[in-house]
Amino acid sequence: MGKITFVLGGARSGKSRYAAGRIKNRNKKTAFVATGQALDGEMRRRIAVHKKERPSHWTTFEEPLRLPSVLKKVVNGFDYVLLDCLTLWVSNMLLRRFSCETIQKDLAEVLRLLKKGKAASVVVANEVGLGIVPANKLARNFRDVAGRVNQQVAEKADRVIFMVSGIPWRIK
Repeated sequence: MGKITFVLGGARSGKSRYAAGRIKNRNKKTAFVATGQALDGEMRRRIAVHKKERPSHWTTFEEPLRLPSVLKKVVNGFDYVLLDCLTLWVSNMLLRRFSCETIQKDLAEVLRLLKKGKAASVVVANEVGLGIVPANKLARNFRDVAGRVNQQVAEKADRVIFMVSGIPWRIK
């Protein structure tokens, strides 16, 4: 049975660095599942920096939408799966007009695969519920869906880490 560590926190809180650090120094077969998309120059630069920081023995799978399909391929063929970032995945799904129900159904399958597989996993997400209520409907919907997604993952996770200014707080 796969163990899930869920790492969440605010923007630039050190989530990805912490998540990668949990695996980086282990010489194990690692699948890095990236959900970000290089839709503009700034994002292309960010992705390039992240790629350079990853160990060369990691295998990267770029998948902005169909997480269950890529996870079916990796949960039993790797020792570790690092999924970064669940919040970008939610954003990608909402912008392509997938319903909240579809997102939650796909997430349930993602969690089932991670739990059933042999790989230990680290899932990264942003905590989006600590700010003010967004002013527009799309932003409020995003915050609500991302919050529900985070709750689903936290419930199934074996360990939950909340990052604050680069400092990990274990909350589960």
